[in-house]
Amino acid sequence: MNIQAKITPVLDPGFVPAVLWNRAFKEKVATDPGAHDVKIALARLDGTVFRYDVRVLAHEGENTALNLKYIERIVKFMLWGHGGCTIYIAGNDNIAAELGEIYSETGARKFDWDIVGKGMFGQNIEVKAVGLDDIPAQNSPAAPLGRNLDGNRIGFDLGGSDRKCAAVIDGEVVFSTEIPWDPYFQEDPSYQRDGIIDSLKLAAEHLPSVDAIGGSSAGVYINNEVRIASLFRGIKDPEVFENVVVPMFKDIAAAEYPGVPFEVINDGEVTALAGSISMNTNSVLGVAMGTSEAVGYVDPQGNVTTQINELAFAPIDYRENGPVDEWSGDEGCGVQFFCQQGVARLAPAAGFDYGDMPFPEQLIEVQKEMANGNEQAAKIYQTIGTCFGYAIAHYADFYDIGTLIIMGRATSGPGGQVMIDAAEEVLEAEFPELAKKINITQPDEKMKRHGQAVAAASLPAIPKA
Repeated sequence: MNIQAKITPVLDPGFVPAVLWNRAFKEKVATDPGAHDVKIALARLDGTVFRYDVRVLAHEGENTALNLKYIERIVKFMLWGHGGCTIYIAGNDNIAAELGEIYSETGARKFDWDIVGKGMFGQNIEVKAVGLDDIPAQNSPAAPLGRNLDGNRIGFDLGGSDRKCAAVIDGEVVFSTEIPWDPYFQEDPSYQRDGIIDSLKLAAEHLPSVDAIGGSSAGVYINNEVRIASLFRGIKDPEVFENVVVPMFKDIAAAEYPGVPFEVINDGEVTALAGSISMNTNSVLGVAMGTSEAVGYVDPQGNVTTQINELAFAPIDYRENGPVDEWSGDEGCGVQFFCQQGVARLAPAAGFDYGDMPFPEQLIEVQKEMANGNEQAAKIYQTIGTCFGYAIAHYADFYDIGTLIIMGRATSGPGGQVMIDAAEEVLEAEFPELAKKINITQPDEKMKRHGQAVAAASLPAIPKA
Protein backbone atom coordinates (compact mmCIF):
# COMPACT_ATOMS: atom_id res chain seq x y z
CA MET A 1 0.00 0.00 0.00
CA ASN A 2 1.12 3.53 -0.71
CA ILE A 3 1.56 5.40 2.59
CA GLN A 4 2.85 8.95 2.31
CA ALA A 5 3.25 10.95 5.52
CA LYS A 6 3.37 14.70 5.00
CA ILE A 7 5.75 15.04 7.94
CA THR A 8 8.54 12.55 8.64
CA PRO A 9 9.90 12.19 12.20
CA VAL A 10 13.37 13.68 11.89
CA LEU A 11 15.19 11.00 13.93
CA ASP A 12 12.84 8.10 13.15
CA PRO A 13 12.20 8.13 9.38
CA GLY A 14 11.00 4.52 9.31
CA PHE A 15 7.95 5.33 11.41
CA VAL A 16 4.69 4.18 9.75
CA PRO A 17 1.73 5.90 11.44
CA ALA A 18 -1.06 3.46 12.23
CA VAL A 19 -3.65 6.06 11.24
CA LEU A 20 -2.13 6.49 7.75
CA TRP A 21 -1.75 2.73 7.24
CA ASN A 22 -5.42 2.32 8.14
CA ARG A 23 -6.37 5.18 5.84
CA ALA A 24 -4.56 3.52 2.92
CA PHE A 25 -6.20 0.19 3.75
CA LYS A 26 -9.68 1.77 3.75
CA GLU A 27 -8.98 3.40 0.39
CA LYS A 28 -8.03 0.00 -1.01
CA VAL A 29 -11.19 -1.54 0.46
CA ALA A 30 -13.33 1.15 -1.16
CA THR A 31 -12.24 0.02 -4.63
CA ASP A 32 -12.46 -3.75 -3.98
CA PRO A 33 -15.72 -5.36 -5.24
CA GLY A 34 -15.09 -8.29 -2.88
CA ALA A 35 -14.88 -6.13 0.24
CA HIS A 36 -17.11 -7.23 3.10
CA ASP A 37 -18.09 -6.37 6.67
CA VAL A 38 -16.29 -7.67 9.73
CA LYS A 39 -17.62 -6.91 13.18
CA ILE A 40 -15.48 -7.09 16.30
CA ALA A 41 -16.76 -7.39 19.87
CA LEU A 42 -14.59 -7.54 22.98
CA ALA A 43 -16.43 -8.89 26.03
CA ARG A 44 -15.79 -9.38 29.74
CA LEU A 45 -17.27 -12.02 32.00
CA ASP A 46 -19.47 -9.40 33.69
CA GLY A 47 -21.31 -8.65 30.42
CA THR A 48 -19.40 -5.53 29.42
CA VAL A 49 -18.98 -5.40 25.62
CA PHE A 50 -17.05 -3.03 23.33
CA ARG A 51 -17.78 -3.00 19.60
CA TYR A 52 -15.80 -1.94 16.52
CA ASP A 53 -17.18 -2.56 13.01
CA VAL A 54 -15.03 -2.41 9.87
CA ARG A 55 -14.81 -3.55 6.26
CA VAL A 56 -12.01 -5.68 4.85
CA LEU A 57 -10.73 -6.76 1.45
CA ALA A 58 -11.74 -9.93 -0.33
CA HIS A 59 -9.91 -12.50 1.80
CA GLU A 60 -7.67 -14.03 -0.87
CA GLY A 61 -4.13 -13.84 -2.17
CA GLU A 62 -2.00 -10.99 -0.83
CA ASN A 63 -5.10 -9.48 0.75
CA THR A 64 -5.15 -12.11 3.50
CA ALA A 65 -2.04 -10.73 5.20
CA LEU A 66 -3.33 -7.15 4.93
CA ASN A 67 -6.71 -8.09 6.37
CA LEU A 68 -5.14 -9.98 9.26
CA LYS A 69 -2.78 -7.13 10.11
CA TYR A 70 -5.63 -4.60 10.01
CA ILE A 71 -7.92 -6.64 12.27
CA GLU A 72 -5.20 -7.88 14.62
CA ARG A 73 -3.85 -4.38 15.29
CA ILE A 74 -7.39 -3.11 16.01
CA VAL A 75 -8.00 -6.05 18.36
CA LYS A 76 -4.70 -5.37 20.11
CA PHE A 77 -5.67 -1.72 20.58
CA MET A 78 -9.08 -2.72 21.94
CA LEU A 79 -7.56 -5.20 24.39
CA TRP A 80 -5.35 -2.54 25.95
CA GLY A 81 -7.62 0.45 25.40
CA HIS A 82 -10.94 -1.13 26.37
CA GLY A 83 -10.12 -4.43 28.10
CA GLY A 84 -11.79 -7.83 27.90
CA CYS A 85 -11.16 -11.55 27.55
CA THR A 86 -13.46 -12.85 24.80
CA ILE A 87 -12.99 -11.65 21.22
CA TYR A 88 -15.93 -12.19 18.86
CA ILE A 89 -15.25 -11.95 15.13
CA ALA A 90 -18.24 -11.88 12.78
CA GLY A 91 -18.02 -11.94 9.00
CA ASN A 92 -14.81 -13.90 8.44
CA ASP A 93 -14.18 -17.25 10.11
CA ASN A 94 -10.67 -17.52 8.65
CA ILE A 95 -9.55 -14.29 10.32
CA ALA A 96 -11.09 -15.51 13.57
CA ALA A 97 -9.15 -18.76 13.35
CA GLU A 98 -5.87 -16.96 12.67
CA LEU A 99 -6.47 -14.57 15.55
CA GLY A 100 -7.12 -17.55 17.78
CA GLU A 101 -3.66 -18.87 16.99
CA ILE A 102 -2.01 -15.47 17.54
CA TYR A 103 -3.76 -14.89 20.90
CA SER A 104 -2.94 -18.22 22.49
CA GLU A 105 -0.50 -19.73 24.95
CA THR A 106 1.96 -20.43 22.14
CA GLY A 107 1.09 -17.54 19.83
CA ALA A 108 2.80 -14.24 19.10
CA ARG A 109 0.54 -12.47 21.61
CA LYS A 110 0.90 -14.93 24.47
CA PHE A 111 1.71 -11.98 26.76
CA ASP A 112 -1.70 -10.43 26.03
CA TRP A 113 -3.40 -13.83 26.17
CA ASP A 114 -2.23 -14.22 29.74
CA ILE A 115 -1.93 -10.71 31.17
CA VAL A 116 -5.05 -9.09 29.72
CA GLY A 117 -7.15 -12.23 29.73
CA LYS A 118 -6.48 -14.20 32.91
CA GLY A 119 -4.55 -11.48 34.72
CA MET A 120 -7.13 -8.71 34.38
CA PHE A 121 -10.44 -10.33 33.57
CA GLY A 122 -10.33 -13.85 34.93
CA GLN A 123 -10.13 -15.85 31.70
CA ASN A 124 -7.38 -16.36 29.15
CA ILE A 125 -8.24 -14.66 25.88
CA GLU A 126 -10.56 -16.68 23.68
CA VAL A 127 -11.44 -15.89 20.06
CA LYS A 128 -14.87 -16.94 18.77
CA ALA A 129 -16.21 -16.85 15.22
CA VAL A 130 -19.89 -15.88 15.05
CA GLY A 131 -22.40 -14.82 12.43
CA LEU A 132 -22.97 -11.16 11.63
CA ASP A 133 -26.37 -11.33 13.32
CA ASP A 134 -24.95 -12.96 16.44
CA ILE A 135 -22.32 -10.40 17.38
CA PRO A 136 -22.91 -9.04 20.91
CA ALA A 137 -24.15 -5.47 21.18
CA GLN A 138 -22.21 -2.64 22.81
CA ASN A 139 -22.66 -2.60 26.59
CA SER A 140 -20.18 -0.35 28.39
CA PRO A 141 -21.84 1.75 31.08
CA ALA A 142 -19.85 4.60 32.61
CA ALA A 143 -20.23 5.70 36.20
CA PRO A 144 -19.29 8.99 37.88
CA LEU A 145 -16.07 8.74 39.86
CA GLY A 146 -14.26 11.44 41.78
CA ARG A 147 -15.06 15.14 42.17
CA ASN A 148 -15.81 14.56 45.86
CA LEU A 149 -14.12 17.38 47.77
CA ASP A 150 -15.82 17.26 51.17
CA GLY A 151 -14.04 16.22 54.34
CA ASN A 152 -10.49 15.34 55.29
CA ARG A 153 -8.86 13.31 52.56
CA ILE A 154 -5.57 11.72 51.56
CA GLY A 155 -4.49 11.64 47.93
CA PHE A 156 -1.48 9.64 46.74
CA ASP A 157 0.29 8.76 43.50
CA LEU A 158 2.77 5.91 43.13
CA GLY A 159 5.30 6.40 40.35
CA GLY A 160 8.34 4.44 39.29
CA SER A 161 10.75 7.03 40.71
CA ASP A 162 8.84 8.59 43.58
CA ARG A 163 5.67 8.32 45.62
CA LYS A 164 3.62 11.44 46.24
CA CYS A 165 1.04 12.08 48.93
CA ALA A 166 -1.12 15.01 49.98
CA ALA A 167 -3.51 15.97 52.76
CA VAL A 168 -6.65 17.70 51.47
CA ILE A 169 -9.31 19.45 53.55
CA ASP A 170 -12.51 20.38 51.69
CA GLY A 171 -10.63 20.52 48.39
CA GLU A 172 -7.66 22.54 49.66
CA VAL A 173 -4.21 20.96 49.87
CA VAL A 174 -2.73 21.55 53.34
CA PHE A 175 0.31 19.29 52.92
CA SER A 176 2.09 17.52 50.07
CA THR A 177 5.41 15.77 49.60
CA GLU A 178 7.17 13.30 47.32
CA ILE A 179 9.64 10.65 48.36
CA PRO A 180 12.10 8.87 46.04
CA TRP A 181 11.81 5.11 45.86
CA ASP A 182 12.76 2.26 43.54
CA PRO A 183 9.94 -0.30 43.44
CA TYR A 184 10.46 -1.81 39.99
CA PHE A 185 12.69 -4.76 40.72
CA GLN A 186 11.99 -5.35 44.40
CA GLU A 187 11.36 -9.04 44.95
CA ASP A 188 9.75 -8.58 48.37
CA PRO A 189 6.35 -6.79 48.17
CA SER A 190 6.80 -5.50 51.72
CA TYR A 191 8.94 -2.77 50.13
CA GLN A 192 5.94 -1.36 48.29
CA ARG A 193 3.54 -2.01 51.17
CA ASP A 194 5.73 -0.23 53.70
CA GLY A 195 6.27 2.68 51.34
CA ILE A 196 2.56 3.13 50.71
CA ILE A 197 1.75 3.02 54.42
CA ASP A 198 4.53 5.52 55.14
CA SER A 199 3.10 7.98 52.62
CA LEU A 200 -0.42 7.62 54.00
CA LYS A 201 0.78 8.24 57.54
CA LEU A 202 2.77 11.31 56.49
CA ALA A 203 -0.38 12.85 55.05
CA ALA A 204 -2.59 11.72 57.93
CA GLU A 205 -0.41 13.65 60.39
CA HIS A 206 -1.73 16.86 58.81
CA LEU A 207 -5.44 16.01 59.09
CA PRO A 208 -7.76 16.13 62.11
CA SER A 209 -9.22 12.83 60.86
CA VAL A 210 -9.06 10.66 57.76
CA ASP A 211 -12.45 10.52 56.06
CA ALA A 212 -11.43 9.14 52.65
CA ILE A 213 -8.34 7.96 50.75
CA GLY A 214 -7.84 7.99 47.00
CA GLY A 215 -4.78 7.08 45.00
CA SER A 216 -3.32 6.38 41.60
CA SER A 217 -0.55 4.30 40.14
CA ALA A 218 0.58 3.00 36.77
CA GLY A 219 -1.19 -0.23 35.87
CA VAL A 220 -4.63 -1.76 35.89
CA TYR A 221 -6.69 -1.76 39.08
CA ILE A 222 -10.14 -3.33 39.21
CA ASN A 223 -12.20 -3.07 42.40
CA ASN A 224 -9.07 -1.85 44.23
CA GLU A 225 -7.19 -5.00 43.25
CA VAL A 226 -3.84 -4.96 41.44
CA ARG A 227 -4.24 -6.75 38.10
CA ILE A 228 -1.13 -5.58 36.27
CA ALA A 229 1.31 -2.97 37.54
CA SER A 230 4.90 -2.17 36.62
CA LEU A 231 5.56 -1.27 40.28
CA PHE A 232 5.46 -4.98 41.05
CA ARG A 233 7.40 -6.35 38.08
CA GLY A 234 10.14 -7.68 40.33
CA ILE A 235 7.79 -10.10 42.08
CA LYS A 236 8.13 -13.30 40.07
CA ASP A 237 6.38 -15.80 42.35
CA PRO A 238 2.77 -16.04 41.07
CA GLU A 239 1.48 -17.14 44.48
CA VAL A 240 3.04 -14.12 46.18
CA PHE A 241 1.56 -11.87 43.52
CA GLU A 242 -1.90 -13.41 43.87
CA ASN A 243 -1.96 -13.58 47.65
CA VAL A 244 -0.03 -10.44 48.62
CA VAL A 245 0.08 -8.00 45.72
CA VAL A 246 -3.44 -8.35 44.28
CA PRO A 247 -5.21 -7.51 47.58
CA MET A 248 -2.52 -5.13 48.88
CA PHE A 249 -4.60 -1.95 48.84
CA LYS A 250 -7.62 -3.68 50.37
CA ASP A 251 -5.41 -5.15 53.07
CA ILE A 252 -3.77 -1.80 53.83
CA ALA A 253 -7.17 -0.12 54.06
CA ALA A 254 -8.55 -2.80 56.39
CA ALA A 255 -5.48 -2.86 58.64
CA GLU A 256 -4.61 0.84 58.83
CA TYR A 257 -7.87 2.71 58.10
CA PRO A 258 -10.80 0.35 58.75
CA GLY A 259 -14.11 1.68 57.51
CA VAL A 260 -12.56 4.59 55.60
CA PRO A 261 -13.63 4.76 51.94
CA PHE A 262 -10.61 3.84 49.82
CA GLU A 263 -10.22 3.95 46.02
CA VAL A 264 -7.20 3.37 43.78
CA ILE A 265 -7.18 3.66 39.99
CA ASN A 266 -4.77 4.06 37.08
CA ASP A 267 -2.68 7.23 37.21
CA GLY A 268 -3.68 8.17 33.68
CA GLU A 269 -7.31 8.27 34.76
CA VAL A 270 -6.40 10.67 37.56
CA THR A 271 -4.48 12.84 35.10
CA ALA A 272 -7.59 13.11 32.91
CA LEU A 273 -9.83 13.69 35.93
CA ALA A 274 -7.51 16.39 37.28
CA GLY A 275 -7.55 18.12 33.91
CA SER A 276 -11.31 17.88 33.66
CA ILE A 277 -11.71 19.37 37.15
CA SER A 278 -9.14 22.15 36.78
CA MET A 279 -10.19 23.17 33.26
CA ASN A 280 -13.92 22.60 33.82
CA THR A 281 -14.25 20.55 30.65
CA ASN A 282 -15.02 16.98 29.55
CA SER A 283 -13.91 14.68 26.69
CA VAL A 284 -10.41 14.78 28.17
CA LEU A 285 -7.64 12.37 27.26
CA GLY A 286 -4.77 12.60 29.73
CA VAL A 287 -1.38 11.20 28.72
CA ALA A 288 1.33 10.92 31.36
CA MET A 289 4.75 10.41 29.80
CA GLY A 290 6.95 9.23 32.61
CA THR A 291 8.49 5.85 33.33
CA SER A 292 5.91 4.47 30.90
CA GLU A 293 2.95 5.90 28.99
CA ALA A 294 -0.10 6.17 31.23
CA VAL A 295 -3.42 7.25 29.76
CA GLY A 296 -6.78 8.17 31.22
CA TYR A 297 -10.06 9.36 29.80
CA VAL A 298 -13.01 11.43 30.97
CA ASP A 299 -15.95 10.99 28.59
CA PRO A 300 -18.22 13.74 27.18
CA GLN A 301 -20.52 13.33 30.22
CA GLY A 302 -17.66 13.85 32.67
CA ASN A 303 -17.40 10.21 33.73
CA VAL A 304 -14.38 7.98 34.14
CA THR A 305 -15.31 4.93 32.06
CA THR A 306 -14.78 1.20 32.54
CA GLN A 307 -12.09 1.19 29.81
CA ILE A 308 -8.61 0.34 31.04
CA ASN A 309 -6.78 2.81 28.74
CA GLU A 310 -3.40 1.05 28.99
CA LEU A 311 -2.18 2.60 25.74
CA ALA A 312 1.48 1.94 26.53
CA PHE A 313 0.82 -1.45 24.92
CA ALA A 314 -1.42 -0.17 22.10
CA PRO A 315 0.24 -0.13 18.65
CA ILE A 316 0.75 3.20 16.91
CA ASP A 317 3.58 2.31 14.49
CA TYR A 318 2.86 -0.28 11.78
CA ARG A 319 6.35 -0.60 10.26
CA GLU A 320 7.87 -4.04 9.84
CA ASN A 321 10.53 -4.80 12.48
CA GLY A 322 9.64 -1.74 14.53
CA PRO A 323 10.92 -1.00 18.04
CA VAL A 324 10.09 -3.85 20.39
CA ASP A 325 8.71 -3.55 23.90
CA GLU A 326 10.87 -5.82 26.05
CA TRP A 327 7.97 -6.77 28.33
CA SER A 328 5.25 -7.77 25.87
CA GLY A 329 7.53 -8.57 22.93
CA ASP A 330 5.32 -6.61 20.53
CA GLU A 331 6.41 -3.98 18.02
CA GLY A 332 5.47 -0.35 17.57
CA CYS A 333 3.60 0.21 20.83
CA GLY A 334 3.29 3.58 22.57
CA VAL A 335 5.71 2.71 25.37
CA GLN A 336 8.60 2.87 22.89
CA PHE A 337 7.69 6.43 21.97
CA PHE A 338 5.88 8.43 24.64
CA CYS A 339 7.89 8.14 27.84
CA GLN A 340 11.49 8.11 29.05
CA GLN A 341 12.07 4.93 27.00
CA GLY A 342 11.22 6.88 23.88
CA VAL A 343 13.78 9.54 24.78
CA ALA A 344 16.46 6.90 25.44
CA ARG A 345 15.62 5.05 22.20
CA LEU A 346 16.16 8.19 20.14
CA ALA A 347 19.23 9.50 22.01
CA PRO A 348 21.78 7.56 19.88
CA ALA A 349 20.16 8.83 16.66
CA ALA A 350 20.65 12.37 18.04
CA GLY A 351 24.34 11.68 18.66
CA PHE A 352 24.26 11.00 22.40
CA ASP A 353 26.09 7.93 23.68
CA TYR A 354 24.85 7.12 27.17
CA GLY A 355 25.80 3.45 27.12
CA ASP A 356 24.02 1.44 29.81
CA MET A 357 22.94 4.50 31.77
CA PRO A 358 19.44 3.92 33.26
CA PHE A 359 16.59 5.55 31.35
CA PRO A 360 15.72 8.11 34.07
CA GLU A 361 19.30 9.37 34.05
CA GLN A 362 19.40 9.49 30.25
CA LEU A 363 16.26 11.65 30.34
CA ILE A 364 17.92 14.03 32.80
CA GLU A 365 20.96 14.33 30.55
CA VAL A 366 18.83 15.08 27.49
CA GLN A 367 16.89 17.67 29.48
CA LYS A 368 20.18 19.32 30.47
CA GLU A 369 21.14 19.47 26.80
CA MET A 370 17.75 21.03 26.01
CA ALA A 371 18.27 23.65 28.70
CA ASN A 372 21.61 24.49 27.10
CA GLY A 373 19.99 24.98 23.70
CA ASN A 374 21.37 21.82 22.06
CA GLU A 375 19.59 21.44 18.70
CA GLN A 376 20.19 17.67 18.62
CA ALA A 377 18.34 17.28 21.91
CA ALA A 378 15.49 19.35 20.47
CA LYS A 379 15.27 16.87 17.59
CA ILE A 380 14.45 14.11 20.08
CA TYR A 381 11.42 16.03 21.33
CA GLN A 382 10.47 17.08 17.81
CA THR A 383 10.55 13.43 16.72
CA ILE A 384 8.43 12.31 19.66
CA GLY A 385 5.98 15.14 18.97
CA THR A 386 5.64 14.23 15.29
CA CYS A 387 4.95 10.59 16.18
CA PHE A 388 2.55 11.76 18.87
CA GLY A 389 0.60 13.89 16.41
CA TYR A 390 -0.08 10.83 14.28
CA ALA A 391 -0.85 8.78 17.40
CA ILE A 392 -3.40 11.38 18.53
CA ALA A 393 -5.24 10.99 15.22
CA HIS A 394 -5.19 7.21 15.76
CA TYR A 395 -6.45 7.60 19.33
CA ALA A 396 -9.27 9.78 18.00
CA ASP A 397 -10.63 6.73 16.16
CA PHE A 398 -11.30 5.18 19.57
CA TYR A 399 -11.92 8.22 21.83
CA ASP A 400 -13.96 11.40 21.51
CA ILE A 401 -11.21 13.92 22.37
CA GLY A 402 -11.79 17.60 23.01
CA THR A 403 -8.83 18.30 25.29
CA LEU A 404 -5.58 16.36 25.40
CA ILE A 405 -3.33 16.93 28.40
CA ILE A 406 0.28 15.77 28.39
CA MET A 407 2.36 15.63 31.53
CA GLY A 408 5.05 13.55 33.22
CA ARG A 409 8.82 13.69 33.51
CA ALA A 410 9.42 13.24 29.79
CA THR A 411 7.45 16.45 29.09
CA SER A 412 9.23 18.60 31.68
CA GLY A 413 11.18 21.65 30.59
CA PRO A 414 11.24 23.24 27.14
CA GLY A 415 11.01 19.83 25.44
CA GLY A 416 7.34 19.55 26.34
CA GLN A 417 6.38 22.56 24.24
CA VAL A 418 8.53 21.33 21.35
CA MET A 419 6.53 18.10 21.44
CA ILE A 420 3.22 19.95 21.44
CA ASP A 421 4.28 22.19 18.56
CA ALA A 422 5.35 19.18 16.48
CA ALA A 423 2.12 17.30 17.25
CA GLU A 424 0.00 20.30 16.32
CA GLU A 425 1.94 20.67 13.05
CA VAL A 426 0.97 17.09 12.15
CA LEU A 427 -2.69 17.61 12.98
CA GLU A 428 -2.87 20.83 10.96
CA ALA A 429 -1.14 19.26 7.94
CA GLU A 430 -2.84 15.85 7.92
CA PHE A 431 -6.00 16.10 10.04
CA PRO A 432 -7.29 19.70 9.96
CA GLU A 433 -10.68 18.73 11.42
CA LEU A 434 -8.93 17.29 14.49
CA ALA A 435 -6.63 20.31 14.72
CA LYS A 436 -9.71 22.49 15.12
CA LYS A 437 -11.36 20.17 17.64
CA ILE A 438 -8.52 19.05 19.94
CA ASN A 439 -6.79 21.40 22.35
CA ILE A 440 -3.35 20.01 23.30
CA THR A 441 -2.07 21.46 26.53
CA GLN A 442 0.08 20.92 29.59
CA PRO A 443 -1.15 21.35 33.16
CA ASP A 444 -0.62 24.74 34.72
CA GLU A 445 1.54 25.12 37.82
CA LYS A 446 -1.40 24.72 40.20
CA MET A 447 -2.45 21.47 38.59
CA LYS A 448 1.15 20.26 38.51
CA ARG A 449 1.56 20.93 42.22
CA HIS A 450 -1.80 19.89 43.53
CA GLY A 451 -4.17 18.84 40.75
CA GLN A 452 -3.25 15.15 40.78
CA ALA A 453 -3.43 15.00 44.56
CA VAL A 454 -6.84 16.67 44.72
CA ALA A 455 -8.21 14.50 41.90
CA ALA A 456 -6.93 11.32 43.54
CA ALA A 457 -8.21 12.37 46.97
CA SER A 458 -11.62 13.10 45.43
CA LEU A 459 -12.14 9.55 44.16
CA PRO A 460 -14.10 8.01 47.07
CA ALA A 461 -17.46 9.33 48.19
CA ILE A 462 -17.95 9.71 51.93
CA PRO A 463 -21.19 7.99 53.00
CA LYS A 464 -23.76 10.38 54.37
CA ALA A 465 -24.83 9.76 57.94
